[in-house]
Amino acid sequence: MKKSLIFFVAAASVLLSIGFLLSQQDFSKVQIKARKVTDNIYMLQGSGGNIGVSVGPDGILMIDDQYAPLAPKIEAALKDLSSGSLKYVLNTHFHGDHTGGNEVFGKSSTIVAHANVRKRLSTEQMRRGQPAPPKPREAWPVITFDTSISVHFNGEEIRAMHYPQAHTDGDAVIYFVNSNVVHMGDTFFAGIFPYIDIESGGSVQGLIAAVGHVIENVPADVKLIPGHGELSTLDDLKAYHDMLQQTSALVEQKIADGKTLETIKAEGLPGQWQVWANGFINEEGWLEALYNSLQKM
Repeated sequence: MKKSLIFFVAAASVLLSIGFLLSQQDFSKVQIKARKVTDNIYMLQGSGGNIGVSVGPDGILMIDDQYAPLAPKIEAALKDLSSGSLKYVLNTHFHGDHTGGNEVFGKSSTIVAHANVRKRLSTEQMRRGQPAPPKPREAWPVITFDTSISVHFNGEEIRAMHYPQAHTDGDAVIYFVNSNVVHMGDTFFAGIFPYIDIESGGSVQGLIAAVGHVIENVPADVKLIPGHGELSTLDDLKAYHDMLQQTSALVEQKIADGKTLETIKAEGLPGQWQVWANGFINEEGWLEALYNSLQKM
């Protein structure tokens, strides 16, 4: 009972903080900036998760779409990249900073995602202990998959692979097979502590496994689009994986030693990991996430 209460309070605290930040967001001031990754692949940054874009003779394919109020700005950015029409939207998971634009873009394009993404977008969810209504039907993926799916578009295979119980229970990593580019979604927060949605099936063990699998299956010169942060390299991903493994092992040992969450937070992390606390998850938040995830093993 005590562990459940600790988990609920920690999850609610993180989600309330995120919700407050979003409620204060002035989307009119957000600029959508495009960064060229390869000749026909771009990364768009604005507010929320990074967007991946493929442009070419078949039109436009987009990975994630941030928030609904930003849809006109995203559409304008896409027009600057290509005169083609948006054909597909691939969602890396269900969180609103990655799928908020679905309700706009889903009216004229095909949304593809893991089956759990459709399940969570189309049904009532409990968030912060309160029911959250389903998203509009236009926001639901119309093509879903369990393990993987490939879209053959603009001259290459764009493969989405599911990684279970990582950031959520519906994460997909998107591989541009010919272009040597990978969109990691929120399985990769570049240079910062990640948010693990334990309430929605995420776990640090699954996250470590997912990142490790990507590392083992991409070439050394791969270009990585993280869910949050700047365009990255394989070395950046390896540094992230190392942080996940070592901080997780540290907290796991403290739990085995009988230490409480309060004690673990008071002792903190070794200095080498404190630089990762420069995102919206601070050191205490990351320790709470590790503790709660490891307690559910």
